[in-house]
Amino acid sequence: MNNIIYSLSRLMAWFGAFVLAALALISVISIAGRAFAFAGLGPVPGDFELVEAGTALAVFCFLPWCHLKRGHASVDLFWKSFSKPMRRRLEVVADALMLLVWLLLVWRMGVAMLDYRDNGEVSFILQMPVWWGYAASMLPAVIGCIAYAWRLLETLGLASAPEGFVLSEGSH
Repeated sequence: MNNIIYSLSRLMAWFGAFVLAALALISVISIAGRAFAFAGLGPVPGDFELVEAGTALAVFCFLPWCHLKRGHASVDLFWKSFSKPMRRRLEVVADALMLLVWLLLVWRMGVAMLDYRDNGEVSFILQMPVWWGYAASMLPAVIGCIAYAWRLLETLGLASAPEGFVLSEGSH
């Protein structure tokens, strides 16, 4: 099971990188179009709308891998002054809180997606249904819930990372 969760999270992170690269390309084309407006070119219609939805998707794709690698920012100012048992308790509490926040976020995102779908709201320029952006981010968000839960199980000692898996530098 650990190989599936880690592989899926890593694959999602690569997909998020692809999405960000595509968004960068759209931005460059749009900026170049604005710069060469005198030649009959123009910006990509709806570029801001695409970047907004795509960035949210990329973030939901990146965060599970980041969490599994223990790559989130942490403040280590007092960390070494705590005893090992206290550090372990703090890691369990932090992972449990991260899972709870992620579950709350996914739940509210699902509610918002259904609300936007039901009221038929569309984006200003592309007239794209707003709920599509939420729907695109929902699968990575649900996979994120699984990854965050797995990480909590790892911290509790009830599961383990795949063999040969290397944590990020500076992780505890």
